[in-house]
Amino acid sequence: MIEVVPHTTELAKQLRERIKLEGPITFREWMQAALYDEAGGYYCKPHQIWGRAGDYRTSPERSSLFAATFARYFARLYERLGNPRSMALVEIGGGAGDFTFGVLQTLRNYFPPVYAATRYVHDEMSSSAQTAARQRLAQFGRCVEFASIDDVEIDPGIIFSNELFDAFSVHRVTLIDRTLCEYYVTLGMDEQFAWMIGPASTDKLAEYLNRHDILLRDGQVVEINLEIETWLAKVAAKLRRGYLVTVDYGAKAADLYSSLDRHAGTLRGFHRHAFVENLLAAPGDVDLTSTINWTAVRLAGQGLGLETESFARQDKFLLAAGLLDQLELQAANLSDAEKLRLSTAAREMILPNGMAASFQVLVQKKVSDEIGAYGA
Repeated sequence: MIEVVPHTTELAKQLRERIKLEGPITFREWMQAALYDEAGGYYCKPHQIWGRAGDYRTSPERSSLFAATFARYFARLYERLGNPRSMALVEIGGGAGDFTFGVLQTLRNYFPPVYAATRYVHDEMSSSAQTAARQRLAQFGRCVEFASIDDVEIDPGIIFSNELFDAFSVHRVTLIDRTLCEYYVTLGMDEQFAWMIGPASTDKLAEYLNRHDILLRDGQVVEINLEIETWLAKVAAKLRRGYLVTVDYGAKAADLYSSLDRHAGTLRGFHRHAFVENLLAAPGDVDLTSTINWTAVRLAGQGLGLETESFARQDKFLLAAGLLDQLELQAANLSDAEKLRLSTAAREMILPNGMAASFQVLVQKKVSDEIGAYGA
């Protein structure tokens, strides 16, 4: 674990001034600014956040097999959709294009009819990442479109995201003397950001806990991600027919909120591949994340016409989707050294105690254009 030394950035100055004028703000508001402020937010400003030189590495960066195996799975979904003449494949949070490149390369090499029918939409909010993606994906020409999901209709298609939900801003709540309270961010005597506990900012927090039968212990801290429901509603409206494939790390509600190991919640920060001790020290410079509630995701989807097709640990999903077959194909024309690197990456993705075992893959199918009330 490392300590990020507090320093003054323009975003930090703005947040301090806001707190001085308006008073303490909810952590959700603070996190939203820290991650998504247009000028200084972690995901918006130009800096290296992925890879060895950044703060974390995602599965597509660790091995080409990740994207290639998902490409095989997308080809299978294409067949289930009836081999349409055109299919939209929308990636949300596509970053610098590593996953996109791997999927399109695999489809072009091994599934040419699927490649010919695919319209790949790369949705990425970071301008610097989008610039990098445009350069990396130039060879695929008009097969790739850079756009927001807000601007596309998907009929039929597949929407894919990897580690998206865990980056949504969350409310942080606790139970004190049987009263639901919320964490706020204020300023200490030294004008550094500090935690403060106050009343719940919205009735939606108690409603969320009641809906999922979550009974908090006194002093227990949990994160509540209300943005997932809003995002799913938007996506369900865009997806007329097809599949939503979501990769992330989470747990079922019963496990997420009952474990004594998570009594202090799951909020954490990363900087240069290490945990950050002071999460409030440097807004905009630290990746903030929390474990998602898969029960809430699936329940919200059901109310929006998204039927759960499958839910599995990532390692088991990759094996079932044909990772070993893809490994054999890709290794056929490689040197011994390249084969060793590829097989080592494959083992890391399927070992029971590897990183992939901590992630899950949820596949939901759009079964109706009629979007009912949430929870109906």
